[in-house]
Amino acid sequence: MRITKPCLFIFLALCGAPAAPAQSTNHISIQDLRGLRLPDVMLKTVIQIPADLQKKPHVEAHMDVKGVIGGTIEFELLLPDSWNGRFVMGGGGGFVGSIQNSAQYAVNLGYATAGTDTGHEAQGVTADWAYNNLEAQINFGYLAVHRTAEVAKALIRGYYGADANYSYFTGCSRGGGQAMMEAQRFPKDFDGIVAGAPAFDWTGFSANAVAIQKALYPDPNHLDHTVLDKAALEKLANGILEQCDAQDGLKDGVVQDPPSAHFDLTKVEGLTDEQRKAIEAIYAGVSNAQGLIYPSYTPGAECDPNQWLLWIVGPTPWTGNKLAPDLMFAFGTQVFKYLIFNDPDWNYAAYNFSNFANDTHTAASYLDATNFNLGGLKSRHGKLIIWHGWADPALPAQGTVNYYRQVQACDPDAGAYCRLFMVPGCLHCGGGPGASDVDWLRIIRDWVESGTAPDKVIASKATAGKPVMTRPLPEYPGTAVYNGSGDTNSAGSFVIKRP
Repeated sequence: MRITKPCLFIFLALCGAPAAPAQSTNHISIQDLRGLRLPDVMLKTVIQIPADLQKKPHVEAHMDVKGVIGGTIEFELLLPDSWNGRFVMGGGGGFVGSIQNSAQYAVNLGYATAGTDTGHEAQGVTADWAYNNLEAQINFGYLAVHRTAEVAKALIRGYYGADANYSYFTGCSRGGGQAMMEAQRFPKDFDGIVAGAPAFDWTGFSANAVAIQKALYPDPNHLDHTVLDKAALEKLANGILEQCDAQDGLKDGVVQDPPSAHFDLTKVEGLTDEQRKAIEAIYAGVSNAQGLIYPSYTPGAECDPNQWLLWIVGPTPWTGNKLAPDLMFAFGTQVFKYLIFNDPDWNYAAYNFSNFANDTHTAASYLDATNFNLGGLKSRHGKLIIWHGWADPALPAQGTVNYYRQVQACDPDAGAYCRLFMVPGCLHCGGGPGASDVDWLRIIRDWVESGTAPDKVIASKATAGKPVMTRPLPEYPGTAVYNGSGDTNSAGSFVIKRP
């Protein structure tokens, strides 16, 4: 095989040799890319994608490279013809299991961008791919994203003849957890990281999910019915809005600051004692004799009863109620079966959390991104933005808040490199009655490249493609408060209140 100079640069980079000097952007040929033989990396397809400016959203011309690392980690790298000198990697969702890249759209903005399946194939919310497979567990937990980032950077260097000037990672849910893991374990991989609604504490949120399902579905043989039907959830949602909505100074269908809201379940009419008990279990969080394992939901998270049925309560028809009545039942029990106990027959109904720390010690060591010492990110001058919707029905937002408080306690100057933004009325990764659309990639880029630290960002909400609301999102622990006059759907009518 003829080795061109750019190809040699890739080979040397993957072997750990010093990077070649930056050159002008000079693409190598498709034939050269297809013929590459990289250590432990196989390129499977290299396809030129032509521009399609009539398509909405439009498509810019780019190279689509698919490959596999270590025989199991599938990845895709998109290399735009008009490169802006930057690389952004996008995260995946759930148990991933297919090549996913939440930043794929960025190729049309000039970014080289990559995604991965994290080292396994999976369908839906099953984790049997992890059974007796430590390599798959570790790849999913933290290693596949790091290895994909390194390979993508080497290919970028070879293709363009220069390193990326800046590298970014963005993700939500599992992708948010991947972002947190990168910030903690591999802070040199990316200059700027955005972690949205992060699934960063798998053992903790799975424990909370199991605790709720034990209350709603105490008998594993009867997953077709629970006491909380849609009518009961609608009464709960209406009751919380009636009591809490106006407490922030504006009755707009959004609980602005759920932790400070005062809510009394006994004042919600039309619920049975059994239903009240089930609701209390959902809001209780999960604890044992050693203390709180994971917090649960705050008032306002139930704003969309259909989302609660899908994520928390069930039963939903998407599984036929055979595997799990709802998504958190599925995630929680699958994590315990295949990633904690390695036992497909594990029975959630018999588990009592008394030995939780010991039971989850091994799984937590590769799954959980709970290290609140971000000294590595600080020393390399990296930046981390964390954001979470207060109305998230999947991952309780308070867990993210608690983590951020620990970061601040560890380093009082953490705001110089890590900031949290809470989004009122935002469901899981977006949507909901609040304004939740934010160009996080632009914001992290401004912070990294221009030193513009975000004290607040402006979120928007659109209906049928037209903007209908904007709201300021202040850096936590600030909250946005209506100033008493002006358009209630305009960010300009709000002031920032800081404790």
